Amino acid sequence: MSTKTIGFVGGGRITRIFLEGWRRANALPANVLVSDCNADTLAKLQAQFPGVQTTGDSHAAAAQDIVFLAVHPPVMAEVATAIKGSVKPGAIVVSLAPKFTLAKLTGLLGGFTRLARVIPNAPSVVSFGFNPSAFAPALSAADKTDITTLLSPLGESPEVAEEKLEAYAVLTAMGPTYLWFQLQALREVAAGFGLSEAEIGPALKRMVCGGARTLLESGLTPAEVMDLIPVKPLAEMEAQVSEMYRTRLPALYQKIKP
Repeated sequence: MSTKTIGFVGGGRITRIFLEGWRRANALPANVLVSDCNADTLAKLQAQFPGVQTTGDSHAAAAQDIVFLAVHPPVMAEVATAIKGSVKPGAIVVSLAPKFTLAKLTGLLGGFTRLARVIPNAPSVVSFGFNPSAFAPALSAADKTDITTLLSPLGESPEVAEEKLEAYAVLTAMGPTYLWFQLQALREVAAGFGLSEAEIGPALKRMVCGGARTLLESGLTPAEVMDLIPVKPLAEMEAQVSEMYRTRLPALYQKIKP
């Protein structure tokens, strides 16, 4: 696995998350080439990750042993079509975007079938990601191991049915954005009460993790869990927030479904 070369077509957020996650886990692959059409993006990557090679040529990145398509859905068709002649027959192409199925990617790549799809998760940057994966039938067990070995330093990467990937995109890939701004606001309020960052950090982490585990692992019903704490300072806002989840997220899911 260590001898395989890695290419990223696209040098944006998710590429930086993967590279930083690997670096923090002391698992940055030896041979990584990142392509992007933006010279400033490449310069920043080169400064942040001196051991990673960069190029403005997407065909060079697409010619590696394992190729990550790290571009947004609106440009996926254009990018995949452009690089199809550069992908090696024995390579593995991994899409990091929702909406584009394995079958559609095969068509865009001129019949190439050695494909995988991963829905990436930002907490991968601290090795606590949840990156569900789906594999095309053309990939062998050894091929799958190559991909899961790359993903393992970033967190969990369960194999799931491809048709569930877009649901995971809404749940896990975008999920942190539903919570981060609220947790940061709570962090700032706690600081205003006189708690230091050294005191806030572990308390907030334990509260968030413990709250999730209580909801999911206590064996209590959701109503019983929510009744464990009698004082609910934001109770009058709960219905409005819940309604936002029930309306906006299904609409988003319909938008990104293949």
